[in-house]
Amino acid sequence: MTDLTALKYTAEHEWVALDGDVATVGITAYAADKLGDVVFVELPAVGSNVTAATVVGEIESTKSVGELYAPLTGEVVEVNDAVVDDPSLVNADPFGAGWLVKLTVDPAAVADLLDRDAYISLTGGDE
Repeated sequence: MTDLTALKYTAEHEWVALDGDVATVGITAYAADKLGDVVFVELPAVGSNVTAATVVGEIESTKSVGELYAPLTGEVVEVNDAVVDDPSLVNADPFGAGWLVKLTVDPAAVADLLDRDAYISLTGGDE
C-alpha cells in the first residue's frame, strides 16, 4: 500500500510521488470516484516537455471527460501503457498500478504542492 501521507497533491486532484528528480503522477481516489468508470486515457508522449498547470492528457469515463494537468514542469520520461490498455486500473488502484506518467522535475518545485492534510481539507474530508 502506498503511504498516502508521503505524497503531494494538486487542487486538480493529481498525486505526486517524488524519487530523486523523477515524479510519478496519477489521479487521486477522490478524482477516480467522481469520474466513475474510466474507459479511455490519453497521455503525453515520452520525451515531451510539459508545463505545470497545463493540460497534458485526457481521462474519459462513462460519466464525463476530465483533463489531466501537469502538476509540475518537466520532461515525460515514462507513461503507463498498462493504463492506456486497461483504463479501469485508474479506478481499481489509483495510487498504485493506475499511475499515469513519470516526469523529470526540479525536486524543489514539489514543495509548492499540497500535503495530505491540505488535500483532504480541499475535498471536504474525502480521500
